Amino acid sequence: MPPDVTVPTSAGGAVSRVQLSIIAAVICVYAALSYYSDSAPNASGLATGLSLAPVLLIGAFLVRRWMHWLVATSILVIACGLLYHYWGFLESHYSWSNLAQQCGAYGLVAFGFARSLSVGQVPLCAQLAEKLHGALLPAEITYMRRATVAWALFYLLLTWAILVLFFSSPARIWSLFVNFGTFGLIGLMFFAEHAIRRRVIPRSRHGGTLAALRQFLGA
Repeated sequence: MPPDVTVPTSAGGAVSRVQLSIIAAVICVYAALSYYSDSAPNASGLATGLSLAPVLLIGAFLVRRWMHWLVATSILVIACGLLYHYWGFLESHYSWSNLAQQCGAYGLVAFGFARSLSVGQVPLCAQLAEKLHGALLPAEITYMRRATVAWALFYLLLTWAILVLFFSSPARIWSLFVNFGTFGLIGLMFFAEHAIRRRVIPRSRHGGTLAALRQFLGA
């Protein structure tokens, strides 16, 4: 398949390999800059900006989406003023905002997987599988629930590891783990879960994790 060919989804959207590649490249560049800023003695300003940027961008998107444009603009202006006023304090304590960002992100993912296991909810792994294969068989639903439990526990343990390393290891080691080690562990988990899924669910051989992600993101 040519690199710019998109994969259609059931909702009419599409996510191309190029788009996925761009997302991966942005994550890699962000991780490299974050590790550099944590390691360089004179890069505290960059480190502060990188630690706050994801939260601010997500917050700005949600405020603009959920509120009237005038209210959203007022909130964003106030937020910018507070950032300017307290920038010195934030810069001298950027490691704490970095910790909050990392633990918050992975903790929310763990919560998302766990919440989808509650009564009346569809397990998150089952949602991905339904996007790819359609209605699931009873045995497949059982497996997807167990896979969702595994992912929830994985991200919970990852969050705990980030917190423990923050207080027990040098800043450079912690930065190396959160910026590179976490992605390696997530990749290993993907491959392990995918290998088990191919054995348990034969028709999963006709699709893959990336195909499911394209379907889910394009919905």
